[in-house]
Amino acid sequence: MKKLTLNLLTLGVAAVVLSSCGGLNKMVENSSTVDYDVQPSPVETHGGEVEVTIKTTFPDKYFNKKAVVTATPVLKYEGGQTEFEPTTLQGEKVEANNKVISYAGGDYSYTGKIPYSAEMLKSELVIEMSAQIKDKDPVPIPGIKIADGVIATPTLVNDDAKTILDGDKFQRIVPESYDAELLYVINKHNIRNSELRKEEVKAFQNKISTASTDSTIIIKDAKISSYASPDGEYDLNEKLSGNRGSSAESYLTRTLKKMKVEDYDVEGFLSTMETAEDWDGFKKLMEESDIEDKELILRVLSMYSDPAVREKEIKNIAEAFEEIKVDILPLLRRSQLAVNVDNIGYSDEEIIAFSQSNPDTLNLEEILYAATLTDDNAEKLRIYNIASKNNPQSFRAKNNVGYVLMQMGKTAEAKTAFEEAQALKDNDIVKNNLGAIALVEGDITKAEELFTSAMGAGDVVNYNLGIIKIMQGDYTAAVNYFGNKPSFNAGLAQLLNDDVNKCLATLGELGEVDDAIVYYLKAVAGARSSQDEVVLKNLQIAVAKDASLKAYAKKDAEFLSYAANETFVGVVE
Repeated sequence: MKKLTLNLLTLGVAAVVLSSCGGLNKMVENSSTVDYDVQPSPVETHGGEVEVTIKTTFPDKYFNKKAVVTATPVLKYEGGQTEFEPTTLQGEKVEANNKVISYAGGDYSYTGKIPYSAEMLKSELVIEMSAQIKDKDPVPIPGIKIADGVIATPTLVNDDAKTILDGDKFQRIVPESYDAELLYVINKHNIRNSELRKEEVKAFQNKISTASTDSTIIIKDAKISSYASPDGEYDLNEKLSGNRGSSAESYLTRTLKKMKVEDYDVEGFLSTMETAEDWDGFKKLMEESDIEDKELILRVLSMYSDPAVREKEIKNIAEAFEEIKVDILPLLRRSQLAVNVDNIGYSDEEIIAFSQSNPDTLNLEEILYAATLTDDNAEKLRIYNIASKNNPQSFRAKNNVGYVLMQMGKTAEAKTAFEEAQALKDNDIVKNNLGAIALVEGDITKAEELFTSAMGAGDVVNYNLGIIKIMQGDYTAAVNYFGNKPSFNAGLAQLLNDDVNKCLATLGELGEVDDAIVYYLKAVAGARSSQDEVVLKNLQIAVAKDASLKAYAKKDAEFLSYAANETFVGVVE
């Protein structure tokens, strides 16, 4: 508890008013005996407000039994002052409903808050009181300073809410498989001419032919899978599936050679697999069929693993088996052919050139990718605008237009682009970006709503919510949202959450940076932990990078204890 005494000016004022005080003379004369305990001291701003708690203790025989006292905390600063809500107290003989202070002494606690403004940084908290008895004129009791300055460190928060670029899905190498299927007659392995005349086989051959002469397509390998249906003797089916594999291999090898596919005969290019009894294929076709007893047959498959038992039980379902022989088994007597290729897309140089000379040549993913190949925001914007124009239903293109506009400081235009993107698709990325707009516009409530509804967009949203929580004065929540990723705001949240060491460690992880405010915050952390070297070293770096911080530091109540430190004075002068 801090007991404050009147200065000479206060005593002079008291002398002037004594003659008119009547029964209040002793209260005016002895005002310095009143004790004030201010918490916190200096007072602080949190969530955009300055809140203070003052415990006032009146000594024995001070408070006139008939007096009514109005006490008003006032924050005074250069160019003005702001009053807190006043409190009315009364002596023990006053008939009213105010807080009673006994003639034998007593105390009262007061908590009030006012909106913070920047001019309050360098200020004084003063208690101003007046007293009166009945309907006589109020008598002023000299004001007493009870605290210095306002801690405004939370206002250092960097409100750089991050927007999200919804990236491209460009793949320079796109794998593809050319497929065809050859069917066989029961117990046969030769490939019929009718199979080779099928449209799917012709298309298969044409694709291979095209790929063999196209430099943008690389034929990687081929695979043949041959099967026998699961009816009949296993040994016969095993031999049959092997022979079908051999006939298919001969066909495919001739085709690859004819079409001049490189490396077709290199070891490992062509792989084969044979399945004697294709129960997996049988099950799949049964599940897709309309055969009346298919559930019963599927149950047989699940109950028995022995192929011979399975076949016997299925054949016992006579009517269904007749359908199976016609609709299912012929489709299992087959060889499946696959030629795997890589489609090679445009090079970076080609994409850049096309984006400038003939952007219509590029598809959506290519034009979105083109924008990532430049660091020039004006060029990025040009490309994303083309992407949006050529793909009017692409919310990604429109969102990315907004993203670049935000980077260029064109908030109003960015907002329009984000709103247009949201009209196309209301997804989490767009909601986060609209939240960043709301924060720039000063609508913290709307920003928080949008960020909270955009949690699926990733860690960027957590960072943005951390900013909101600092602004709201909820520093524990802010620390949790920022997590372990170092940033200035993360360090600020840790400091405001009374973890000085963690703050300094986090800021240290940023390394040497050009941002003066990082070093300024290190100095503040040093002041809070009484580390003089940390204060002075980092403050010197901060003001060297940003001279305007000199004036701010001189006013900053964080450094009140350094006001007489010669090195500190030399840094900020």
